[in-house]
Amino acid sequence: MEYLNAKLIAASLIYSLLGIFILFICFFVFDKLAPRTLRREILEEHNTAFAIIAGAFVLAVALIISSAIHG
Repeated sequence: MEYLNAKLIAASLIYSLLGIFILFICFFVFDKLAPRTLRREILEEHNTAFAIIAGAFVLAVALIISSAIHG
């Protein structure tokens, strides 16, 4: 029953929230550095390539954050 330890659950929640927060910050920076706004390009202009790049960026940053947290 080591998996139901409150300390481990709290640590997992804190690291998860920290990772999500860092991901949002990185995505916000990516949106600001992009030559055009993500929302306009993806939703209004239907730019599939831009959507793929944005999705790949999110996956890459999420993988880096999870590797950094779990060691």
